[in-house]
Amino acid sequence: MKLCTKCGANIDENTKFCPDCGAAAETVTSPDTEAAPAAEKTDFSEKISQLNNTADTTADYDAADIEKNKIMAVLAYIIFLIPLLAAKDSRFARFHTNQGLVLFISAIIFSIVAAIPIIGWIIAPIIGLLITVLAIIGIINALNGRTKELPIIGKFKILK
Repeated sequence: MKLCTKCGANIDENTKFCPDCGAAAETVTSPDTEAAPAAEKTDFSEKISQLNNTADTTADYDAADIEKNKIMAVLAYIIFLIPLLAAKDSRFARFHTNQGLVLFISAIIFSIVAAIPIIGWIIAPIIGLLITVLAIIGIINALNGRTKELPIIGKFKILK
């Protein structure tokens, strides 16, 4: 018995394509079938890593500006207006303010969707968790002095 190198499914010796994922049958022979869960975990880990593989433009920013405005950047994910008013000349704070504003607008849109009976009630906890995770990622990036876009929504620019 062979295992698919992409998804870990059992493949017949003469099969040219994996019946589960459709990948070409580049297989490795394995006496036991316990390698399949490891392959699935690797695929999932790779997908998560790719999700958070967003643009990091930290090198384009002034190091002094980053050090001076880390707290303002963190506040951008809690109350996005404070850094916009208090550190309006900081490119670093402005970047994170934009990310916080996009996150806030996304949260408003998703809360409207969550108000839809039944379907909205089912997806509301997932959306709430996603918004919370994105805010935590943004706060961690700000504390580390990085200008890394948030996954999924980070490419949108509202503030220039």
